Amino acid sequence: MSLKYYKHNQALVLESGRILPDFTIAYHTFGKLNKEASNVVWVTHALTANSDVLDWWKGLFGENNLFNPNEYFIVCANVLGSHYGSTGPLSINPDTGSPYYHNFPEITVRDMVATLNLLREYLQIKKIHTLIGGSLGGQQALEWSITNPQLIEKLILIATNAQHSPWGIAFNESQRLAIAADRTWYNHSPNAGAKGLKAARSIALLSYRNYNTYLKTQKDDGEKNENFKAVTYQQYQGEKLVNRFNAFSYWYLSKAMDSHHVGRKRGGIKKALSLVKSKTLIIAIDSDILFPVSESEILQHGIIGSKLEIINSLYGHDGFLIETKTLTEKIEKQLKKYVVYE
Repeated sequence: MSLKYYKHNQALVLESGRILPDFTIAYHTFGKLNKEASNVVWVTHALTANSDVLDWWKGLFGENNLFNPNEYFIVCANVLGSHYGSTGPLSINPDTGSPYYHNFPEITVRDMVATLNLLREYLQIKKIHTLIGGSLGGQQALEWSITNPQLIEKLILIATNAQHSPWGIAFNESQRLAIAADRTWYNHSPNAGAKGLKAARSIALLSYRNYNTYLKTQKDDGEKNENFKAVTYQQYQGEKLVNRFNAFSYWYLSKAMDSHHVGRKRGGIKKALSLVKSKTLIIAIDSDILFPVSESEILQHGIIGSKLEIINSLYGHDGFLIETKTLTEKIEKQLKKYVVYE
């Protein structure tokens, strides 16, 4: 399916108080809405992903997979601030006629969810059968289930949290320091900060994987004294991101992730989590050092009636993208137990 665009021609007041005069959200849909409008599966994506969920979450989404477009109406939107068609730092600022670049307003997860909900209204979707997201996507899904508690029937939160941790914020700030250290970062150019972005991605990978991942996948035979597998792997992954993303979006989205705190202005995390009315499955990965199991336990204790499943994986945080067979087993088993709200 081709990329679609929703243009919102009214101003959006952001959580910071700044205003976006208008915005565009790029999105994909797969499958068809049934007569009862009861088969909507909405996916909220992570930091550098896009709206083509059938491409990046293969094994969970697609024909012959659990979330099959022949059965479900699948929606995934590119988040505000991102690289793949939605309004972001490289978009034209209508006040200046030039790209925003460093003048793009800071956004939060709540701002992202506000735009997703406006897209939902545009698509005339009144109920979401299943809302699913991992990492930053999970943060969005959780926030949405709090702001619109009657909208979402089934909620699946994978490798995420109620508040971004000091550990996670420190990783993100280290990546932004790498971008800012690139002398091109302050240029008004779409390619500004590219070398810094490469370094930032290398830092990020250390949080997405773990010691044992690298020991298993990047270990050399001991005969080398240079050109180690781990070196070429980091270089390759950094270049790969530079070729498909931009430093400005990375900067602003990482700050949005830092902003995540469901308890802000709601009387704390416990009170906020109690607002979730969806049938909720929480999935954690035992080797995840970025979103450790303890953060999923906070979600499970706070969301009434929720179920926590823990996946064993070598791949740390990235396990939520890799362990699709196990995810399918856990999700399918739990979904069969849930009774859809009438």
